[in-house]
Amino acid sequence: MAKKALITGITGQDGSYLAELLLAKGYEVYGIIRRASTFNTGRLDPIYSDPHAGRTRLFLEYGDLGDASVLARLIGKIQPDEIYNLAAQSHVRVSFDCPEYTGDITGTGAIRLLEAIRETGIRPRYYQASSSEMFGLVQEVPQTETTPFYPRSPYGCAKAFAYWLTVNYRESYGLHASNGILFNHESPRRGETFVTRKITRAVAHIKAGLQEKLYLGNLDSKRDWGYAKEYVEAMWLMLQQEKPDDYVIATNETHSIRECLEVAFEHVGLDWNKYVEIDPRYYRPAEVDLLIGDYSKAKKQLGWEPKTKFRDLIKLMVDSDVQLLKDHREGKIKVTG
Repeated sequence: MAKKALITGITGQDGSYLAELLLAKGYEVYGIIRRASTFNTGRLDPIYSDPHAGRTRLFLEYGDLGDASVLARLIGKIQPDEIYNLAAQSHVRVSFDCPEYTGDITGTGAIRLLEAIRETGIRPRYYQASSSEMFGLVQEVPQTETTPFYPRSPYGCAKAFAYWLTVNYRESYGLHASNGILFNHESPRRGETFVTRKITRAVAHIKAGLQEKLYLGNLDSKRDWGYAKEYVEAMWLMLQQEKPDDYVIATNETHSIRECLEVAFEHVGLDWNKYVEIDPRYYRPAEVDLLIGDYSKAKKQLGWEPKTKFRDLIKLMVDSDVQLLKDHREGKIKVTG
């Protein structure tokens, strides 16, 4: 009998890649989506358009991390073998504007899900999507699983809350619950308000003559950027281990937003200095300046390591956005990635 996996946040970047991975491994995949007046399942289109992608084993259910009763009902109905909690208000800058909502969904949402698991009495393996933003004002470089947290945003605080809840339920109730402390991970499916995708999308539009300027905040922030398609494999590997644990998933390389601009614009033969302007609105009230993760534990215990290099990742995203724009202008409908 096929394993069953339940994914919150299945319509997001990570959720769509994880769904593809699990379907390829023969799982039945159930995703929780929020009811909206417009469909937000575009990232799942490659599954529905590919007859070999296991689309008949993909099921979408309405629900929300803000509704405990629905979570309990779905878990009881589906009886999943694995649960991946990827849903969140995941934009760091927006979390300063919507701190209460971010805390409720990103933080308290994890309690609702963990309690639903406990109350239904089933014993699934649980993955919590934790974040490098928990390190915030970094206490050591590079960051490991033992580096103290010092979050610098409501988002980082909410993720730290969910992290410790996961540890608490593991230790208190014997739940097979693991945290993946994922550093920044990007792809052609990244949301357009996140800085890497904002850059690569702007490059495509500027090259096509459809946009004149790109407005950004702090260009000197440094991040550890990897490829989301590879990072979801680490999530799956964590739940295949005999014992639950917490893992940093990263590349152990750091690059600035300025470097991202250089690679992206250079790839289409443009000088970024001519098109980029600083807008103070994009500065955060408290900035995280340097994130770089040590993934040696994941490599040793999971056999996982990153493969796609930073420059190749940015070029891949630029090429995708150039093609996406071309398809839109030709009247085609296509989701790349």
